[in-house]
Formats: sequence, C-alpha cells, structure tokens
Amino acid sequence: MKIAVTYDEDSEEIFQHFGHTEMLKVYDVNDNKVISTKILSTEGHGHSVIADFLNDVEAKVLICGGIGPCAISALQEYGIVLCAGISGNADVAVEKFLNGTLDYQTGANCNHHDENHSCGSCHH
Repeated sequence: MKIAVTYDEDSEEIFQHFGHTEMLKVYDVNDNKVISTKILSTEGHGHSVIADFLNDVEAKVLICGGIGPCAISALQEYGIVLCAGISGNADVAVEKFLNGTLDYQTGANCNHHDENHSCGSCHH
C-alpha cells in the first residue's frame, strides 16, 4: 500500500493547502511498516492535477492539512482514503495512521473559501 502526504520539504511537515502543494512524500507500506519513502514533485497545481498524480503513483491514502470539497470529490473518484486536518511532522503522522492513533477528518476543511478564495473549480 502507498500513503501520500502533502509535504513541505524544508520543514518536513505536512503542507497545509492541498491544491497548492508542490511536493508529496510517498510511503511504501508492507505489513503495516514503512519500507521506503520517496519525495516527488506534483508537477503542477490544482486539486484535479494532484488527484491524478496520486492515482498515477498508486496512492491509496492521502494525509493532508486543508482540503476543499471539490478536491475530495476528485480523490473519491479514485477511491483514495482521505485523512485531512493534519499538521506537524509527516513521518509522525504516517506512523500514527499505521498504529490507528491518527485523529483525522474525512470532510472538507479548507477555510479559505470564506475569504472569497477558491481552491479551484470542480472541473476535472
């Protein structure tokens, strides 16, 4: 199984805005243990581009900070499990997910929409 995390390479923390993330840290997991990791460029912005990228790298789980409803729809189309509302160190979040202690949301939590900001249209 592969778990992807929106990633800020400088801080090694979870990037907080899904549609603007430029890096993903992808964890290859076997028998509930991380066997390897890769840091990959998303090669673009926008929730549909990133959702397509996640599907291409065969990620089954996404751990991220803020995410809007259209992005969630794009992930659901690929059957990617969403763990949203997470902050802090990416490696720690993955370990918590694997041991069942990660406290996460499955719904939209992008708070930028109230400021007349759009995290992207729902076009795929």
